[in-house]
Amino acid sequence: MADRRRGAPTTTPPPAGPGAPRVAAASAAAGSTLAGAVAVIVAVAAGPGPGLTGYVSEAGVTDSPYAAAYRIGVFALAAGVLLLAAALPPVLRVVAGLLAAGSVLALVSGAVACSAGCPLPPYERATTADLVHGGASIAAVAALVLAMVGIVRTPGAPTVLRRVAAVAAGVALPLSAGTALALLAVGRGGLTAALERLLLLVCVLWGVATATAIALRR
Repeated sequence: MADRRRGAPTTTPPPAGPGAPRVAAASAAAGSTLAGAVAVIVAVAAGPGPGLTGYVSEAGVTDSPYAAAYRIGVFALAAGVLLLAAALPPVLRVVAGLLAAGSVLALVSGAVACSAGCPLPPYERATTADLVHGGASIAAVAALVLAMVGIVRTPGAPTVLRRVAAVAAGVALPLSAGTALALLAVGRGGLTAALERLLLLVCVLWGVATATAIALRR
């Protein structure tokens, strides 16, 4: 074999893409998130709730005919978040921890149903179940938004994931602030409902886009 010439240029191999387990987890995350979102949308749209003026969680009230579909959808979303955590590269292990926490909180949100109207303070009297459900739901979404920010601020994170997270965080952060202000200023109503739905949509789209980007990387 001929010796390599001194000073000859060397070829740097391209960065390795995700392994097969991460690709499988990412693909499953995208599918589970989409399926869960569809189930929740059907439950909210077809259920007897107040439509566009109520909380999404009202579709999961115990006496709603679509409560089972809502809970299945929330559990599928929680599974999608956990699978996405497993699919992230090692450099994003802190973000993976946030997603794992968000998944657990989403499971609590789906398992504990709120009472009729899903009342929350300061304008409505809430039961313990309402507080547990509402607190877990809010914390789960907060964990996802923090995960977006975490990806953007992590050195060495894949460029495509940082770009997707930057766009999502740029929309989710003002929506989060607007939703919190609406809850405190006006409580339940059309404004809060609209902001909540938009924020949840951004979270779902970010999860699917991130999982798809991981699955397609080679």
